[in-house]
Amino acid sequence: MRSELEFVYVGDPMCSWCWGFAPVLERMQTVYDIPIRVVVGGLRPGPDAEMLDDRLQGFLGHHWDQVEQASGQPFDHTFLERRDGWRYDTELPAKAVVAMRSMDEKMTLPFHIRLQRAFYAEGIDITDRERFAALVDGFGIDPQEFARRLQSDETKRRTWDDFAEARSLGVTGFPALLVFDGEQHRVVTRGFMPADQLLPALSNWLLGQYGDAEGGLFCEPGVTC
Repeated sequence: MRSELEFVYVGDPMCSWCWGFAPVLERMQTVYDIPIRVVVGGLRPGPDAEMLDDRLQGFLGHHWDQVEQASGQPFDHTFLERRDGWRYDTELPAKAVVAMRSMDEKMTLPFHIRLQRAFYAEGIDITDRERFAALVDGFGIDPQEFARRLQSDETKRRTWDDFAEARSLGVTGFPALLVFDGEQHRVVTRGFMPADQLLPALSNWLLGQYGDAEGGLFCEPGVTC
């Protein structure tokens, strides 16, 4: 049972609370010897995209302030001020995460977080296809093959399959974290929670559910696992 455990993280590269949750996921990777599988949830993809008008600008700015205060994550608020007529369409960055996953699954979460940092902290428009040649730098993949996959029908289909999987898991808001034990999914958290609150409760719950007599759930400090 223990060898089948995996965390399932449902988020979106353009979800501000998911950006706030990114340090929690990074911390989890150093604490738990349990893989994290990323499912892109689909925040405002394709037909659900919205034009950036005064109403949406104010709505987003308010949420960015909340996330920044709660998580300490940086935000470049000037991005919203210089985007006249811009569409908040999350499909392309979601496809980018899926394309990366198809090339190197281990890089899925780091790339997801890289896109978040680019959008929220660096003011980079990740709805612009031309930006991805630079964003994939350092991930050890062929940028031309990535560009091909980003535009492929197969990647689009797989991305919308992710959106459907998120709904099938009962996820209606992001971020969401679940644990899968090979038989069923159990909800860890719906929405943002800081690491100092989440990890102690999660560790106690994992020990109670699955134990750790033979090791395999937790990484020891100073030990690579």
